[in-house]
Amino acid sequence: QVQLVESGGGLVQPGGSLRLSCAASGFTLDDYAVGWFRQAPGKEREGISCIGSSDGTTYYSGSVKGRFTVSRDNARNTVYLQMNSLKPEDTAVYYCATGHIPFIYHCAGYGRFPDESWGQGTQVTVSS
Repeated sequence: QVQLVESGGGLVQPGGSLRLSCAASGFTLDDYAVGWFRQAPGKEREGISCIGSSDGTTYYSGSVKGRFTVSRDNARNTVYLQMNSLKPEDTAVYYCATGHIPFIYHCAGYGRFPDESWGQGTQVTVSS
């Protein structure tokens, strides 16, 4: 069974940091590009970062570029999102996903795509 599980969310003060994890089971995550997305209350889900498979291509949306870093640990079958200099507007539920999702095309190159799969999300709240 293909499954993605996010963890690492929580409450942090403005300017603080968090590291989110996206652990895969049922398939080898390093074969595929993976994206990070977030959805704030009352807003649509947006893509914020992705990482490719073989060449490690990364992409960031303008709202997080320079503050967030995506990486992967193939031995752990896990993708990470390091979030620094967090702002109140970063408050959202954060999701990882893989598959034929347009935002992930920024990183996928000519790689393969698995069946679309989303994690359950992890809440990040930035507040003093």
